[in-house]
Amino acid sequence: MTVPLPTATTRWRCTLCGNLTRFDVTRSSKVVEYVHLDLAGEPKVEEREVVSETIESVRCRWCNAVDQVELVDKPGAGS
Repeated sequence: MTVPLPTATTRWRCTLCGNLTRFDVTRSSKVVEYVHLDLAGEPKVEEREVVSETIESVRCRWCNAVDQVELVDKPGAGS
């Protein structure tokens, strides 16, 4: 089950326990990074562009339910 990312007006909620704040998210990303190496050879990512991103699973930290997360409106978002 794919869970969409929360938006400015929505947030995640566990359907089993009601948790709104703590989740473990497993995601796959394809990114393009600009890596700058200093003279000692230490890399530092200076720019990062996410080309694509997929959420594979979301697990509730409170009750350990896997893929039982839904999107709900944030308080005051409907006003």
